[in-house]
Amino acid sequence: MSISAAFYAQAQDVSVIRNTVEVYSTTPMVGSAKFNAMAGANGALGGDANSLLTNPAGLGVAISGEVSGTLSVLGNKNKSSLGGSTIDYSKTKGDLGNAGGIIAFPLMTETGWKFINIGINFSNQTLDNVIQSPGNNNVVYAFDKDDITKDAALAGHMYERYGNLSKMSFGVGANYNHNLYLGAGFNFFNASLDQYDTLLYRNLANGSTEAFSKQDTPYSERSSGFSASLGVIGKLSPNFRVGASLETPTFWTIDRNYYFYNDPVYGDDMGAENRKFTSPLKATVSAAFVASKNFSLNVDYTLGLTKPDYKVYGGAERELNDFFKDNYKNLSEVRVGAEYRVQQFRLRGGYSYQSSPFDALTISRFNDAGTVGDESYNNLMLSDRNTLSFGIGYDFKSFYIDASYQNISSKYANPFMRGYMGDNFDSSYYSSSKIFESPDYAVSNVKNNRNNFFLTLGWKF
Repeated sequence: MSISAAFYAQAQDVSVIRNTVEVYSTTPMVGSAKFNAMAGANGALGGDANSLLTNPAGLGVAISGEVSGTLSVLGNKNKSSLGGSTIDYSKTKGDLGNAGGIIAFPLMTETGWKFINIGINFSNQTLDNVIQSPGNNNVVYAFDKDDITKDAALAGHMYERYGNLSKMSFGVGANYNHNLYLGAGFNFFNASLDQYDTLLYRNLANGSTEAFSKQDTPYSERSSGFSASLGVIGKLSPNFRVGASLETPTFWTIDRNYYFYNDPVYGDDMGAENRKFTSPLKATVSAAFVASKNFSLNVDYTLGLTKPDYKVYGGAERELNDFFKDNYKNLSEVRVGAEYRVQQFRLRGGYSYQSSPFDALTISRFNDAGTVGDESYNNLMLSDRNTLSFGIGYDFKSFYIDASYQNISSKYANPFMRGYMGDNFDSSYYSSSKIFESPDYAVSNVKNNRNNFFLTLGWKF
């Protein structure tokens, strides 16, 4: 059970909180078609460069060299509903999703150390996401209380984010007597995003629609980060393996450019700032059952051990840290994947579940009838996520080809429209001639479905 907490973040755009979790606290998990078909569950199996995404000790399992490249086709669909209306958004984007390689070095010694292997892995995913929320004629705003011809109704809202998130990893793994595997990795992150927050109001007298941009938007961020990881895998028997890994927090440097409005000194202009951010520390435990050379099953459990934290330069970072301290739940994820081999054919499937990142939050919001009241949400901004995947492959001995499909689904409440001016902050919305202020939110319900396809070509040597 959780106790509802009031969502109180005066100067923060909702998208800053969303990006803190979705972009800067989440490790890219786009691997090869095999990795994705098994829902990313390989923490105790290892054997290829994708081990650097879960447990670097998996590098030590390999007994031959391998390189591969993966084409990803990522589809994103949002269905946003408000006031009895629904707007669909969909976009499909192709890109290089993953590339990696591993070199195996057999050790011709009389000790128990059998291999020292070196691996490199690149993972890349799009950050593109657009939520188009419908309007509601019952939500009316008086831009001039003395002139009813300036009254306007909510005509809609658009949240837009475009960009990419990538992770480049380098690691080394060791094999001791084919029973114990150790590994370490270094991870370098890059994020690039451009974001827009646009509110639309329609004049009730003449039907004209006016667009408003939230204070400090649109904005762009160019960011880089670093983390390290350690891992171990042990064979309890020829058929059972267990693994564990630890990934340090990612230490981010975020360079941000943004538009601001109505400043008493500069008016409307652009600004820039730099932020330092530390993502949560993560731990993963894994277990695998290898019945024979024809069947394997792996289960991973990942848990965030700390909370997101911004270096405090002023009130904005302090407010963000207070929000995460009070309302953030340590993220957890369970991944299950299996592979079955029929001669040269490979059949794979997987499922993963990621928990919601926030406790239940209570906000003041407009309902469909246009009246204001408090409501509690257990899926505000983000929610739990389910991933279902499957794939096939064919091994030509030296070469192989794999394909997979992945469906990721979630449902969440999308708050927007709240913004006003206080003594030390301004989170209002601005058009070329008007200012919009509201202490209350409008909330649309979003169903998100991501349909992803992957194709991998690989060479073993």
